[in-house]
Amino acid sequence: MSEIQLECQGLPCPQPVLKCKYLIENQTPASIAVSVDNEAAKENVSRFLNTQGYETTIENNGSEFVISGIKSIANNAECKISTELNNEIIADLENQKILVFIASDVIGSGDDELGRKLMYSFLLTLREMGNDLWRIVILNGGVKLAVPENPCMKELQHLEKQGISVLVCGTCLEHFGLTGRQKIGEVTNMLDVVTSFQLATKTIRV
Repeated sequence: MSEIQLECQGLPCPQPVLKCKYLIENQTPASIAVSVDNEAAKENVSRFLNTQGYETTIENNGSEFVISGIKSIANNAECKISTELNNEIIADLENQKILVFIASDVIGSGDDELGRKLMYSFLLTLREMGNDLWRIVILNGGVKLAVPENPCMKELQHLEKQGISVLVCGTCLEHFGLTGRQKIGEVTNMLDVVTSFQLATKTIRV
């Protein structure tokens, strides 16, 4: 089968990922090349193709990235997020799967210094949820928590070491100029975020 090319320049995430998802579900190409023009789309498309069993390479043509994927039978079971999510919910339906959604680096409004202290205290106290805490999704200004100069990063690292999944929005990192600087979590896109909401038994928004 000849390579299918998908032009996604000018499209913000998660549109390139969704276009790939639609193409794969409807045509199951053996080989695919996706053109994008931003870092977040490059990372998210590459990761998504890997989850679908494609071995990927990335070519940088100036301001454009071309992610090429070749279907690999050996990789079919290596879905990093999608398969993980499906297996987790099937494995133990009785357990709570609490999702914490963080969209700011502070809690509340009125005094940001106080808000930062409250956020640190909140993350510290999340440990008390035990095994019920399943995933933390970080978007918008919340991605500032994932960089080394933020004291909250160490608390997030501790939670991650305890087996808590942490997803950090790639588009948000790029917006704040933090791409590549986050030291915790997995860079993600809106498709994974929506899937996480679907599978969580309870969601807490900070």
